[in-house]
Amino acid sequence: MKLSIITINYNNRAGLMRTLKSVKEQDALTFEHVIIDGASTDGSVYVIKAYSKERANVILLSEPDTGIYNAMNKGARLASGEYCLFLNSGDELYSDNVVSQFLSLDITSEIVQGYLARINEDTRVSTLKRIGEKERIS
Repeated sequence: MKLSIITINYNNRAGLMRTLKSVKEQDALTFEHVIIDGASTDGSVYVIKAYSKERANVILLSEPDTGIYNAMNKGARLASGEYCLFLNSGDELYSDNVVSQFLSLDITSEIVQGYLARINEDTRVSTLKRIGEKERIS
């Protein structure tokens, strides 16, 4: 397995649904999706279970945690991919071919960086930045 997408969630059902839709729409299926839920009480677990019934590549863990980094570490421990992409609830992949583009690259680096785009309500890119750089407004 080359890629593990790790999604963490706690009581963010609406954001989680956007994230799962984004991952589900990917044109590549050769990745695993590790979903860590912090024992949500808003119906998130029901949404994740329904999503996982449609896909064979989902690993789900729902239990209390001690915060975002504890959840991220749980996801990293469960992931079997060579690379991990943290795509938290509420986040979306930029297009439906992000994963296939990544998988087609001949990557030999230990760390790969990407870009972050903030899309405002009228669907225009308001910020595009390289991860780790100061924001540039376009």
